Amino acid sequence: MAEELKKFGKVEPISHEHATVLFTDFKGFTEISGSITAKELVAEINHCFGVFDEITTKYNIEKIKTIGDSYMAVGGKFSGNECTPWHVVSAGLEMLDFIKKRKQERDNEGKFSFDMRVGVHAGPIVSGVVGVKKFQFDIWGDTVNIASRMQSNGEIDELNITGTTRDFIEGKFDFEFRGLLPVKGKKEMPMYFVKHKKSGVDSK
Repeated sequence: MAEELKKFGKVEPISHEHATVLFTDFKGFTEISGSITAKELVAEINHCFGVFDEITTKYNIEKIKTIGDSYMAVGGKFSGNECTPWHVVSAGLEMLDFIKKRKQERDNEGKFSFDMRVGVHAGPIVSGVVGVKKFQFDIWGDTVNIASRMQSNGEIDELNITGTTRDFIEGKFDFEFRGLLPVKGKKEMPMYFVKHKKSGVDSK
């Protein structure tokens, strides 16, 4: 992709039949940001997103971007690395575990802390590079939109997924069925909270 960009000044979009998109979001971010200094806020976001970067690297997941207090990443086959829905969901659970522990530590110290929701959806996407002065690798498609909706339709300390995503990882995690729930711009969709990895189960 880098060589194509250097040679032609652009990169042709690529369709990916199988990808898994993850979104995180800190609840109450606006309220928190109004009660502390910008330096404190940025320092804590940077620390949390730095840990998320380590987790995505561990699972060969591609970080796409941060959007304010939201973190977006995708798993599939990118830059020679391939990961499955299992990898992305596992990463999401580790992110949640980190935030829970971080919150407990900071609450004990009398410092502000974040609560977080995570949403994941697996399906086809299109990837490409946009921009003229500053190039940006990005992804598009219904899968991206649904993953974002899974985050916004989730709850604090939970990883929310679609029924489609559950089918890909069935038998590898424990789930809590939430029922058919309305999704903005969509019909009702079955949703599940991912609770735990099943012991002894890997990505295969």
